[in-house]
Amino acid sequence: MRRDYFTLGLRNVEDTADGQPTVHVEYHGPSDAYETRLTPERDVDVAFRFQTPVDDSDASGVFSVADRMTGEFVLEVNADAEDILTLIDAARAYDEATSDSAECYTVRIQEDGDRLFETDERMLLVYDNDGDLLRQHSLIPSGVEL
Repeated sequence: MRRDYFTLGLRNVEDTADGQPTVHVEYHGPSDAYETRLTPERDVDVAFRFQTPVDDSDASGVFSVADRMTGEFVLEVNADAEDILTLIDAARAYDEATSDSAECYTVRIQEDGDRLFETDERMLLVYDNDGDLLRQHSLIPSGVEL
């Protein structure tokens, strides 16, 4: 699936009082090609991989959603690192404010306004441009060993 078929936007990251932070991904590619990749019961893993050094002022990378069982990418989309780090900060704030919540952010994928897939998540792993896990930037729930 081509990265340019997707656009990424964030919701509820400036003020989590408006609700759970959300990664909103809009799909703009061929309909029949993508609908078969998503099923509501699919377990996924969410990650962000820097493509530039982490300390670059205009760092960027790839936001990805992968099938937890097969490792197959459901989607990859280019993203600003600042946006993803803002999402992580908002998810941490939301988690602290709503400690009874099992999840701290949502990933929603839509096509022409129709929801294709939605999942609530607690974990978002962040990797540097060499593929090393950046624990300080990642959302890792307590009790999870990596």
